[in-house]
Formats: sequence, structure tokens, C-alpha cells
Amino acid sequence: MNIKNKVHSINFKTLSYLVLFSISILILLYVFQSLFLNIFYEKYQIKSLDKIANSIVLNNRHDIESVINDMKFDNNICIEFVDTLGYSTIFNERATGCLLGDDSLTQYKEDMLKSNDQINKIKLINPYYDTQSLLYGIKIDFGQVYVYTMLEDVEESSILIRSQLMYVMIIAFLFAIMISWFLSKKLSEPIVDITNDAKKLASGNYDIKFNKNGILEIDELADTLNYLEDELVKIDQYRRDLMANVSHDLKTPLTMIKAYAEMVRDISYKDEVKMKQNLSVIIDEVDRLNILVNDILELSKLQANKDELNIDEFDLVEEINLILKRYDLVKETEDYCFITEMPDKALVRADKKRIQQVLYNLINNAINYTGDDKTVFIKILYDKKNYIVKIIDTGKGISSKDIDHIWDKYYKEEKNHKRNVIGTGLGLSIVKNILNKHNFKYGVKSVKNKGSEFYFKIKKAQKK
Repeated sequence: MNIKNKVHSINFKTLSYLVLFSISILILLYVFQSLFLNIFYEKYQIKSLDKIANSIVLNNRHDIESVINDMKFDNNICIEFVDTLGYSTIFNERATGCLLGDDSLTQYKEDMLKSNDQINKIKLINPYYDTQSLLYGIKIDFGQVYVYTMLEDVEESSILIRSQLMYVMIIAFLFAIMISWFLSKKLSEPIVDITNDAKKLASGNYDIKFNKNGILEIDELADTLNYLEDELVKIDQYRRDLMANVSHDLKTPLTMIKAYAEMVRDISYKDEVKMKQNLSVIIDEVDRLNILVNDILELSKLQANKDELNIDEFDLVEEINLILKRYDLVKETEDYCFITEMPDKALVRADKKRIQQVLYNLINNAINYTGDDKTVFIKILYDKKNYIVKIIDTGKGISSKDIDHIWDKYYKEEKNHKRNVIGTGLGLSIVKNILNKHNFKYGVKSVKNKGSEFYFKIKKAQKK
């Protein structure tokens, strides 16, 4: 694989995205640690001091010093209690930057004492650290409490965190690359394997098995490709069967045409009666060839969706009667019997020419497969919106393993019928494509040794 292909491979893409994601997380971590740490610390300190101030107000009693002792080491704060006589006690004076004993806060304390509010707070700058600080003044019944804290984290631990953050990020980045590489391999390898197997399948190797790896989407793809492989195997077999059947159906009339043409040329040209008989055979065989070629072309056209439907209103009963007249010769010479059960009229909306093809092919199929009684039943039933057309034979029926495939494009059931009066074996595929194009429901019911019932529903014409 060349460099250009590697850059566009799923392995490289997955690795790139995961590394980019890791870098984004590390940058976000650095920004928050470096730029927003003081902001978060300030908000945290203000919230803590508000809570302490409210706690002192609620515990406004003579043992206030014990209350202060309980909280003096929290949040790096220092606290000063000044009683009504002016005596001052400072708690946790060693807290970082504590100014409660410094004269710089005197004016602030006096302003708070003069205020009418019970709790006062003010931001100021610590002159020794040049950082923002917060001073609270809380009035109680027997004195004044001052709470002081830094609003910027100047502890050595936070400084150390910042200094070590770069090293932590480098280690985390290397670790992220390793994890990303592992994940990209884990995700891309099964897809690459499936792609390579799919190429083998495309080249005609149908012995491929697409394996699963536990990832839902890839497992579904493997199942789909395994199903595709099974269907391709069936289609390939159907194609071989079709070529064999069509070759046979073409060869037989061609052999007959050649034989009778030679007879006319060499023998019967002197006998007008025999010559006409031989020529009639030739014409019949040419008609058979014409039907076969037309059926193949018709099926190809339907499957390519090159022929649009011409929806019109017509009488279904009239069309069936016209089609049955084509079989008068079959009834006279072969003793076929057509039993109909139809209303006087059945107005429908569909493509008239296509529905004629459907009826013609289903009746042909029934003739070819009906039983020894040579009887075919044609029925038209109805419900509120549709007419149901049924074509029934009395033959051997269709086995359960074949019934799901009889409509298939290349499928041809074993020739277990006794006759093939009219047709090419492609009729049911044509029926399927026409009815699908109309969105009409259709199907077949069959009982072994009792016959088969082919049916389809066709929409009634709306009453004007």
C-alpha cells in the first residue's frame, strides 16, 4: 500500500481522530489548570466564607470562641474576635497572608463597624503578595468578628501542580497515542478483513465466510455479506439452470425447423399436401421461438423498469373470456376443461396489457401443471376494495422447499408435469414483476397431490 492510500486508510483515519481527541482533552486540561484555577479558587473561597459568616451569625452566643476554634483551620482563613471592650483575639494568624493584626486593615474595620449591615465584605489587595484578598466583618451581640482569606491560591502545592503539568501532559499524550493506536487497530482490522473477503467474493469465490468480532455494526455487515453470498450462489445456480433450459428450448424448435425445411427441400416439395403440413410445423416452431424470445425481452424490460404503466379502467371478466378463447384449439384437441366462477362484470383499474400478460401466464402455468383430469378453475371473488382472481389446477402441487422460489428470476422447478403445451418457463417471473409494479398482493397456496392455487388482488374501479 502506497503512502497516499495509507493516509486515507481507516486505520490511519481512526488513529488520527483518536489522537486529535486526546490532544484536545489535554489542551482543555492545561487551559483550565493554568488560566481558570484562580477563578475557581476565588469562587470556592467566597462561597466558603459566606457559609462561615452565616454560621457565626447563627451561633451568636457567648462561647463564640469555641465555634471559631472549630472552623479556624478551614480554607486557609484567619479570624479575629473583638469583644465589646475592644480586646482582640486572632485565630490561625499563621494562615497565608493573614493581615488581621496589620494596621492596613484598620480603616476597613472601622467602616464595617459603622455599617448598619450585620455582615459586610470587601475585596482588597494584599500588599505583601500583591494578590486579591477578602475581608468579612460580622456583628454579633457581644462584639465583632473579622474573617480574612486570600482569593488567589498561592500555596506551594498549586505552584507545583502548574510546574509539573507539562510533564504530566507529555506522559498523557504518549499514553493517549498508545491507546489510540490499539483502538484503531481493534476497529479497523475486522473492516479490512471484511473488505479483502468481499473482493474475493466479487471475483467469484463463493467459499468465503465473513467472520464476526463482537462489534454490533460489523457483525451486522458480516451477516449481510454472508446472506449476499448465499443469494449469489443461488443466483449463479439459477443462471446456469436458465441457460440450460433456454438452450434446450431454443435447440428443440431449431432442430425441428431444420428437419422439416430439409424435408420440404428434398422430399415433400412434389406433394403439395405434405409440403403444407411440413411448412405448418415450421411456422408453429417459429412461433414457439418468438414466444420464448419475447418473454425473455419482456422480463428484462420489466426488471429494468423501462416500461411505464398505463393505468386504465376495463372489465376483468371480459378480458378473461377473451383470453380463454385462445385456448379453444387446446380444448378441442387435448380435452382441456376450463371452469369459471365470475360475476357478470368486474370493473378494475390497472394496466390492461400487463394484466392480460398476468392472466395469460397464470393460465398457461395451470394448463402445464394440472392433473390428469385436465381441468383448470378460474374464479373472481371480491371484497370492499379489491377483486381476488384465482387460477387453480389439480396437479401434484408444489413442495415446501420450492414454493418460496417459484417466482424467482432464474428458478425452474423440476419438470414433474406431463405436458408443456404453451409457454417458456419464465411466466411466473413476468407475473411477479408486473404485480409488484402495480403494488398488487399475490401468492400461491398448494397442497401436495391436490393442486395449486395462484391468486392476486386487483383494485376495483371507483363508482362514478
